[in-house]
Amino acid sequence: MSLTLTSTAFADGGTIPVRHTCDGSDLSPALAWTGVPPAARSLVLIVDDPDAPDPAAPRMTWVHWLLYNLPPDTRGLPEGVAAASLPKGALEGMNDWRRTGYGGPCPPIGRHRYFHKLYALDMVLPDMRRPTKAALEQAMRGHVLAQAELLGHYRRGR
Repeated sequence: MSLTLTSTAFADGGTIPVRHTCDGSDLSPALAWTGVPPAARSLVLIVDDPDAPDPAAPRMTWVHWLLYNLPPDTRGLPEGVAAASLPKGALEGMNDWRRTGYGGPCPPIGRHRYFHKLYALDMVLPDMRRPTKAALEQAMRGHVLAQAELLGHYRRGR
């Protein structure tokens, strides 16, 4: 069985509802996963947008959410999960708003893609004290057993 990532808020390739964006309540979407390999010791979730600031001329990948050391027996996250409600042992990284936690889609122009990426690792990562995406990916290198992806789109002012 392969690792899969889904959401009740939107289908893979679908539109992310306004309630999960800066134009709404900015709540993280409910996420669920299956197929975590038996050898997994932790999970990592990275949500980012490679179309920033303008999909016609992207210059950077904007990081919306970083979670690591999610327990491998975790099967998902509820909508609007707060730091205090994260599974025991889970830690947060720094998003590109220079804070921890979820920051929903808020594209300045055009229709952007938002990749929700889940990784199963063969180890528990050390406490990196709010790492950046680059630091988290460096720590993960060579330890990824499986990965899954869920793609959502959003355009403001539709």
